[in-house]
Amino acid sequence: MLRRLCVVCVLALLLAPAISQAQFKQGDWELTLAGQGAHGPDLDGFSAAAQGNLGYFLTDQFEVGVRQTIQYTDIGIPGSALNGSTAVAVDYNFDIGRFVPYIGGNIGFVYGDGVADSWQAGPEGGLKYFVNNTTFIFVSVQYEFFFNQDSNASDAFSDGQFLYGLGIGFRF
Repeated sequence: MLRRLCVVCVLALLLAPAISQAQFKQGDWELTLAGQGAHGPDLDGFSAAAQGNLGYFLTDQFEVGVRQTIQYTDIGIPGSALNGSTAVAVDYNFDIGRFVPYIGGNIGFVYGDGVADSWQAGPEGGLKYFVNNTTFIFVSVQYEFFFNQDSNASDAFSDGQFLYGLGIGFRF
């Protein structure tokens, strides 16, 4: 009985894109915005970051985008640091009605006062939830590994970092 229920659920998920109205169409643009903030344990410093992404849909599913991140921090370091990263991303969006999961990858450059300037790349994924036809809330996760001159490929991958995001997006 449980096996039949699982089969029915999987078939329903496979049919959902066929019966739902596509959220993205070829030629659509997407703008996403996210931010974060933190402070030290004694309110003796703070960190703030903002990220924006401008994407274009080559097809109903494939999106290319340019992403810019800027971060300021004065926690745990002498003075303060202003860091940034610029990346190009390619994502495949799975249209399941209001929910649009996506997977993809990005490559870019990290630079600033508190980091070693370096190329970075990595896989990414997330979920967009449409609250109306043009506005969605998203969660994302990506893994960045860095191409430092003094490390080999296996060290670069194992010394990477995870980045998590929560933000708002607009389709136009």
